[in-house]
Amino acid sequence: MTESFDKAVQEVKVLKQKPDQEEILALYGLYKQATAGDINTGRPGMFDFTGKAKWDAWDARKGLSKDEAMAAYVDLVEGLKEKYGI
Repeated sequence: MTESFDKAVQEVKVLKQKPDQEEILALYGLYKQATAGDINTGRPGMFDFTGKAKWDAWDARKGLSKDEAMAAYVDLVEGLKEKYGI
């Protein structure tokens, strides 16, 4: 699983078009869950909009195993490759 995950991490960087904000947050949350496990920090302050969005995206994946998060990340990247091209 690690090989396909690493490949997906590289492929997402070369998509022909940048994914939308929702897709980017989904990628971020799955990546963090796959690489760091359950979220281990407090939620950022109310004026840190980007930080809160990223924290929420990661927190939404809480409980997924690293392998489950990697598999979901790979699936998402495959969908994005079909949608945007590579």
